Amino acid sequence: MRRTFAGARRVALGFAFGLASALATGALAQGLSKPVTIAVLNDKSSVFSDAGGVGSAVAAQLAIDDLGGRVGGQPVKLLAPDHQNKTDLGATLARELYDVQGVDAIFDIGNSAISLAVQEIARERGKIVVHSGSATADLFGKACSPTGAMWLYDTYSLAQGIARSIVQQGGDSWFFITADYAFGHSMQAEVTKVVTSLGGKVVGAVRHPVGTMDFSSFLLQGQSSGAKVVALANASGDTVTSLKQAHEFRVGQDDQKLAVLIFYLTSVHALGAEATQGVQYLTGYYWDNDDVSRAFGRRFAEKHGGRMPTQAQAAVYSSVRHYLRAVEAAASTDGLTVMRRMKATPVDDFFAPGARIRDDGRLMNDMLLAEVKAPADVKQGWDLLTIKSKVKAADIMRPIADGGCTHLDGPSRE
Repeated sequence: MRRTFAGARRVALGFAFGLASALATGALAQGLSKPVTIAVLNDKSSVFSDAGGVGSAVAAQLAIDDLGGRVGGQPVKLLAPDHQNKTDLGATLARELYDVQGVDAIFDIGNSAISLAVQEIARERGKIVVHSGSATADLFGKACSPTGAMWLYDTYSLAQGIARSIVQQGGDSWFFITADYAFGHSMQAEVTKVVTSLGGKVVGAVRHPVGTMDFSSFLLQGQSSGAKVVALANASGDTVTSLKQAHEFRVGQDDQKLAVLIFYLTSVHALGAEATQGVQYLTGYYWDNDDVSRAFGRRFAEKHGGRMPTQAQAAVYSSVRHYLRAVEAAASTDGLTVMRRMKATPVDDFFAPGARIRDDGRLMNDMLLAEVKAPADVKQGWDLLTIKSKVKAADIMRPIADGGCTHLDGPSRE
């Protein structure tokens, strides 16, 4: 009797398993039940618009087009709202995108304070958010999310790559000119750790609001501080403005170095090679680095008024493409399901070939050490950089154990 019951139980379990497998196979065969809606949420009208802005939406659309405009039998819809670099507005837009407009994933953002707010909103709803232009390492640390991913640079890796190089060249005393928001604070803190760990010191710092037009007093404080290095812990339009004025006041010339902690090709183009000659910075992408990078750069330029893509815009293309391929493979838009698939699958594109997303959401992408060419070496308008070396992700990325992430979630074990 016991044998009969056990046998019946095995038959029942086998039938249930077979039915579940058949249902799952049927779901995969049927594809998705609704269109896939994504959004590129970033600054399209303020100081960060040149690094991401409309160009990030162009990059996202290229990724959609490269997959035929459809995944799982459903069309892909792209929205591109402007958060105007305002944290409250960015959070409000994210809620509306997820709750009202049915957005499945948000990309880019480009402002660390807004990214932190959106990450919390996305985590509460089980929705995906992928950060490209934002840099605070908290996004895969204490503020991490099982449905969030960091695709480009971060304050920790930038600090490791740039600050270590400068200190080793003798730049052991620093003065910071820091943007007064999450990115600037985090960038200064991470660089300070590297500088002091190598025996250097920070002699002073000053903070400025985003969108400042007059940096003269900040620059003169740095110049008179006696520091060997005046570091700009700001980004995009703020960096352009401060570099222009630094050139006028001869800050960073002679025996004093000017360190740019985050920089973009568009900023170099706006300032010109003469004003930025010799500036080194880490970048995740450069259009003239290799054949596949050039191919993407030219396609992008055709769609964006002849402008070559920034590293943030290239990262948006990569992240959107990887997301959409994961949606198709999983036959689902459920945030946790898709992110697990994204983590289980290596990236397959020009931006981060073979790179994987760690359990804390950090893409382990290599970076490039770039240097602005001398004016005489520039052959055409966007031929501005020389790639000095490739910096391996494993050498500059913060270990998971040191980040404080309490929402670790690995890839699907299916």
